[in-house]
Amino acid sequence: MSDTILCVGEVLWDALPDGLFLGGAPFNVASHLRALDQEVVFVSRVGDDRLGHETLRRMQARGLETRLMQIDDSLPTGFVQVQLEEAGGPDYEILEPAAWDAITLSDPVQEQARHADALVYGSLAQRSASSRRTIQHLCEPDLLRVFDVNLRPPFVDPAVVEQSLELADVVKCNDDEFRRLQDWFALPDVLDAATAELAASVGCSAVCVTAGPEGAWLWMRGTCTHHPGYPVDVHDTVGAGDAFLAALLTGLLRGESAPTLLEHAHRLGAFVAARPGALPSCPADTFSELSRLPLNA
Repeated sequence: MSDTILCVGEVLWDALPDGLFLGGAPFNVASHLRALDQEVVFVSRVGDDRLGHETLRRMQARGLETRLMQIDDSLPTGFVQVQLEEAGGPDYEILEPAAWDAITLSDPVQEQARHADALVYGSLAQRSASSRRTIQHLCEPDLLRVFDVNLRPPFVDPAVVEQSLELADVVKCNDDEFRRLQDWFALPDVLDAATAELAASVGCSAVCVTAGPEGAWLWMRGTCTHHPGYPVDVHDTVGAGDAFLAALLTGLLRGESAPTLLEHAHRLGAFVAARPGALPSCPADTFSELSRLPLNA
């Protein structure tokens, strides 16, 4: 039986040049985990509006349960204006307030956390006190707690990031975000040493840093492993890191080696980067099948 993974945080609509795409980092991770045949429960909050109702419909179409989704009668469903840079990288304008700023700690959500094997949470959904309290309360000690350091200016608070790091067992971020961590916490300049020091200082078991065309580094069990990644014709990088994290977490729960984890995570991330939006239809539905995933569209 698959491990049960609880993903909590923002769900929103990305307004891209190609149209509106449902997204939000924890939602994207949950969708990719479900596509990889993992048992996933997603917790967020949407408005009682057209986009909110469409969010729930699309969740059901993707095989995601909606029973723990919350509906807000005053705040709107999350919405983001996304401008793509020349290399396909996104520049976000995240509108506020949004319904996902008010995720509440209901009894069913707490009960689900007690029975989950892993929790995925990020920093963006903690921009508001309400959702931050809920997320940090869900970091139960028996869970594998996975912190996705998704820094989105102007919603960047070093204190919140530090609290989230101290709760985490696994930390994942991109190279720009990791440079912020190096500055904030006086970590060494050399990445291998910096990941080891971060892991030791917060007591986590794994630190993964992605760096686009330079690949990714994974510190785990005292060793830092690098994978160069796969070259692709990038359409946009929206959601590529979320796909990477979903494959990484699936492999971690399976007990795979660091090289295998990085190989499979890179393939799914590259597949997404070569296609529009964060959630292109993927032909692989198990972790093992990712090794045969076609990359360029």
